[in-house]
Amino acid sequence: MNTQNTQIHIRAWQRGFWFLAIANFLVAMSVYILVPVMPLWLMQDEGFTARDAGLAMGAFGVGMFTLGGFCSYLVQRYRRNMVCMDAILVMVICVSLLGGFFDDELSFMGKWWIFAQRILFGAVYGLAEMVLASTLVIDKSSSSMRTEANHSAAWFSRFAVALGPLCGLLVYWLGGSFRLVVMVSDACVIASLFLIRSVRFPFRAPEENTHVFSLDRFFLVQGTPLFVNIFLIMLPVGMLFSLSLPWMFYAMMMAGFLLALLAQRFVFRNAELKSEVVTGMILIIAAMQLMLTRRLDVIIYVAPTMIGLAIGIIGSRFLLFFIKLSRHCQRGTSSSSFLLGWESSIAVGIGLGYVAFNGNTNALLVCSQCISVLAFAMYLAFTHRWFLNHKNR
Repeated sequence: MNTQNTQIHIRAWQRGFWFLAIANFLVAMSVYILVPVMPLWLMQDEGFTARDAGLAMGAFGVGMFTLGGFCSYLVQRYRRNMVCMDAILVMVICVSLLGGFFDDELSFMGKWWIFAQRILFGAVYGLAEMVLASTLVIDKSSSSMRTEANHSAAWFSRFAVALGPLCGLLVYWLGGSFRLVVMVSDACVIASLFLIRSVRFPFRAPEENTHVFSLDRFFLVQGTPLFVNIFLIMLPVGMLFSLSLPWMFYAMMMAGFLLALLAQRFVFRNAELKSEVVTGMILIIAAMQLMLTRRLDVIIYVAPTMIGLAIGIIGSRFLLFFIKLSRHCQRGTSSSSFLLGWESSIAVGIGLGYVAFNGNTNALLVCSQCISVLAFAMYLAFTHRWFLNHKNR
């Protein structure tokens, strides 16, 4: 039977790894806290149309690709932990800049400043995550546990996909102000900065003949089919986030993530390799069908739990696919490619949801189902067999 599993040894995690994993969680939290509240603020208080708000949210996903090509040069030319902290410091500035747009409707130039802020925010977030999750975490792990380190660190940032919007909605509901949400987002980034600063990293001499722009630590070209497939899988999830969802949706999504951890440990431990993705895609399509055809109160508990369980097991499996596809010294590149596919698709999905549907729930769910079916068909008909023929580990 063709199985591949990652064993978890929590007792072996060092203090430095814990700090970096929590910092990874907080950096992602600072982004996802804004997801459910920022579009509302833009439309209700700053005079944005749904289309403009969608473009602003989607611009974040585009920005994630802008600095990745310079990642390898920066971590070779400068101390890698300083590159990460500098990127996080710019994230602090980007979030703080939102404070300059409160109270008055934005002018034409003001709207373009919001777009620029979102692109810059995505750019430095992408750079920070590439260095943090794909380089620093690996540096603090022994060579025999690096796959486990990538797998575990990714779970910390994955939790933020549910806990970030949940926290944002609760803070907005309790405080009644987007300004307070911005302050909490900034606090998360600043806390992550102190955590990374407290971890010591040995000096590494820079490699010779390092190119200013390269795909190293940025994008795994031979993993393009995996990238396209995970992008299509997560795009409908991002589209769902553009709906007006209650805080309970995200709480139950977090419950689904916890079920995914248990499922990986007990259900899929020795299962056939494709079983996790197949099960996850069936759950996603079924959850959207429930949301589309049923109006029972229990759906708000069942559907997001199914989605959390689904993307939890799919995300873990696709990350391992990327790692096992990579060649020698490409582990960081493979992790960054997965990060780009996962994060940018959510951002683009949110933007697409506002631009194309603007609250038309039924049309959005039908479109999301169609994209999910397409992603499922691509995996069954092409991606899985392609991976088996090209994996290197």
